[in-house]
Amino acid sequence: MKNPLKLLSLLFTLLFIWAAYVQYNDPDALLWYAIYGVAAAASLLFYLGKLNYTGAIILGGIYFAGSFVLWPDKFEGISIGNGDIVNIERGRESLGLLIVAIVMLVYALRLRLVNKSKV
Repeated sequence: MKNPLKLLSLLFTLLFIWAAYVQYNDPDALLWYAIYGVAAAASLLFYLGKLNYTGAIILGGIYFAGSFVLWPDKFEGISIGNGDIVNIERGRESLGLLIVAIVMLVYALRLRLVNKSKV
């Protein structure tokens, strides 16, 4: 395959579908189905060559902003232990959004570089 990022985007499509699936017992599962579903769809569109730069930048920005907003007041890690479960859950959710944001921004960077090389 000429572009290994395309293969990686297929892997992220599956990972984001899995991330949505494991939200089934979350109180706000529908919200997270949508969040990870959009990420999976964007990854599949990137794989198919249908995602555009503007869409990837907008999604990356939205996911990054969501990560920033959800960041807990006191980060206590991601494993359940002696910390406050609300802080731990918010930390997990925030880091999940940050991962998606980084992936979307990598797609955008790749799309930008490809578009510049065509000019």
